[in-house]
Amino acid sequence: MTFLKAVQAGTMAGLMALACALPSAATEPASPEKVTHFEALNMSNGLAKTPPMGWSSWNGFGVEINEQLVIETIDAMVKNGMRDAGYVYVNLDDGWQRYKGSRADHPLEYDPEKFPRGIKYLADYAHKNGMKLGIYSGPGKDTCAGYTGSAGHEAEDADMFASWGIDHLKYDACCSHVKEPADVVRRDFLKMSKALISEKRDIVYHTCHCGWTNIWEWAGDIGANHWRIGQDISDDFDYPENREQYYFDVLDMIDRGVELSRYAKPGQWNDFDMLIVGLDGKSKELVGAGASNVEYRTHFSLWAMLASPLLVGSDVRNLDPYTLETLTNAEVIAISQDPLGLQAEKVRDEGDYEIYARELSDGSWAVALLNRNGTTADMTINWKRDLGLPWAKAAIRDLWDHEDKGTYDIPYTVEVIGHEAKVLRISKPAE
Repeated sequence: MTFLKAVQAGTMAGLMALACALPSAATEPASPEKVTHFEALNMSNGLAKTPPMGWSSWNGFGVEINEQLVIETIDAMVKNGMRDAGYVYVNLDDGWQRYKGSRADHPLEYDPEKFPRGIKYLADYAHKNGMKLGIYSGPGKDTCAGYTGSAGHEAEDADMFASWGIDHLKYDACCSHVKEPADVVRRDFLKMSKALISEKRDIVYHTCHCGWTNIWEWAGDIGANHWRIGQDISDDFDYPENREQYYFDVLDMIDRGVELSRYAKPGQWNDFDMLIVGLDGKSKELVGAGASNVEYRTHFSLWAMLASPLLVGSDVRNLDPYTLETLTNAEVIAISQDPLGLQAEKVRDEGDYEIYARELSDGSWAVALLNRNGTTADMTINWKRDLGLPWAKAAIRDLWDHEDKGTYDIPYTVEVIGHEAKVLRISKPAE
């Protein structure tokens, strides 16, 4: 959910003034001392043992969502193979609600003009097609786009969501809690977590607070399944500094989240924000001029390596063949969904040339060779030095070429074009 566009300041100057007034909140997490006093609850709903995959409405459509869009999206994901590739969640972001502004009578209900047959109808339609439906709310009296929130009505709203057949809740504290200390944010997220867990329905819980208040240190303990590690992503691969002093590009997100690997595990994931693959600079809400096909593919590859949820933000009804191929690469998705649930770590950093690696459940390793530079370079993976493996030989498979490269007893070197990530699976050869 976009922070700057949600603040009702009236002008871009007003928005920028507010953003500039909050430099620490917008650029740095809170100090650890603010969260160490929290009791360890270790709550769990037992869900999302692998990172959730699906579609979310915000990046592509903002509040311009309706029943027809959701039905057409479900139909498209069934037809184009995305559902069968693992994308089962269809998530409504902000804008499904009927009323704007907080009101004493808490009229949280769906907009009957946008959704004439109601949200339950859409959930039933999703379930009939082998998919799941998600919805959006927040712990404030109103949401980031100014609609009715769930503050003070957590149990009531959780019960309503469950009665509709909802499978995923994005709970967004962006504007309502931007100045609140960590203990207040945690308390309000905890209220909804308890309400959801008390329901007789499995509802994946996404806590969204732009990566502020060191949310990764405590969100798992209160039963969250994934949590945003940074501010909103922009539709850029590498943009100088933060757009509007707020948005993170793809490389910004990677740099911010790669050090948080110890917080990721089955059921609890660092969320690097929604995928921008296929937006091509045409988002209704995000800033950014778009990225190249190679850059979008690199973005997808690293999100899979880093065990981030894979929630597509583009219009999946009209994907071009290259974009669809990127999003449905079964070998890369298998890394994302590996049951061991390890987030990749950076094992080598040579300026513009980085190597990320994660062990997989079958004993093999997934490796991404990332060229942040704009020109082509040779990059080498040495499984003994970089991964600490004692193997005399290693079998190398390229997951984008879908090709076995052979068995090597020397380090493997490959040409990596500018802004590309080569993704390899490295295995110990059979004796």
